[in-house]
Amino acid sequence: MSNATLGTAVVTGASTGIGALYADRLARRGYDLVLVARNGERLRAQADRLQAAHGRVVRTIAADLTVDADVRRVEDLLRTDDGITLLVNNAGMGATGPLLDSDVDKMQDMIALNVTALTRLTYAAAPGFVARGQGAFINIASVVAIAPEQLNGVYGSSKAYVLAFSQSLQHELAGKGVRVQVVLPGATATDFWQIAGMPVENLPSEIVMRADDLVDAALAGFDQGEFATIPALEDGAKWDTYEAARQAMQPELSRAKPASRYGAATVAA
Repeated sequence: MSNATLGTAVVTGASTGIGALYADRLARRGYDLVLVARNGERLRAQADRLQAAHGRVVRTIAADLTVDADVRRVEDLLRTDDGITLLVNNAGMGATGPLLDSDVDKMQDMIALNVTALTRLTYAAAPGFVARGQGAFINIASVVAIAPEQLNGVYGSSKAYVLAFSQSLQHELAGKGVRVQVVLPGATATDFWQIAGMPVENLPSEIVMRADDLVDAALAGFDQGEFATIPALEDGAKWDTYEAARQAMQPELSRAKPASRYGAATVAA
């Protein structure tokens, strides 16, 4: 077991599911860790297991990222610890019910976690990464970022934000030594579904990926230099086509006159 380190990876939502698997895989690769989640007891147990298995330094922060004061504690670490080289923005919550049947206060909590906390933590880490000329962000979105009709609209919109924010971040940090990857999982066998009100057992088995397969595929995409990784997508050229269409529209999105297809007539002065 090597004592060499790739720096410290901060993983949010690290006590269970996808976040716990990221923590394990990153420790295996040689990262020290800071694990962030609400359940401090579960985090400490996770840290003990990882330290014993991989010999890495593992710290924990018990924090509820829907609470401003807790978010700021994690921000402070990201601003001041120059050993941090990777931020995995994994913490999130979801919903499966229709918008009209949803509790708006729970939707607000979802936005606070999926959007606000992710944004604030990224803003805290980015200046240090740029100053040191190295670092990486892995932002966990969802396939509903590009297929928002499939589940709750607020959930889909929050993940569309993660995708758009990652695209902007990649553009802004290009050439500064900082990597950005956005991961778009489909249905994954975690407790997400139970918490969101639809047990995973109710889903067709052919669309549900094992969480360890998801994380291993996402890290393979990271190693291959992908910006967007959709672990279930067999033909990666389909994403390239999707992205090329988006880029092709950009020069035409803002012009002085409406497009001719709207039949706008020029009014004489």
